[in-house]
Amino acid sequence: MIDLKSSQAPVSTITFNRNEFDAPTENIYEAISITAKRAIQINSEIKKELLEKLEEFATYSDSLEEVFENKEQIEVSKFYEKLPKPHALAIEEWLNDKIYHRNTEKDE
Repeated sequence: MIDLKSSQAPVSTITFNRNEFDAPTENIYEAISITAKRAIQINSEIKKELLEKLEEFATYSDSLEEVFENKEQIEVSKFYEKLPKPHALAIEEWLNDKIYHRNTEKDE
């Protein structure tokens, strides 16, 4: 599980040096593919965590007319909306060498 609060990933879009980004693989397409797969993993982790937290505050009522706003659910949702996007977190991990990758074709 990743620590979202201590992440230094940017919240907005920034430009990275292409040579620095593809240096570990020497192939820009391979580097993008690896970070994209990691972003999908991060997104599923965040989604699972968010749903678990929202489920804690869920109130079930039989009345369809009554719409109950739970302040705790709103605060949790706002926290997750302000987080860096999964692709930004994946790129941060990639540039800090926190993603393990290997090319099975080269290993043979």
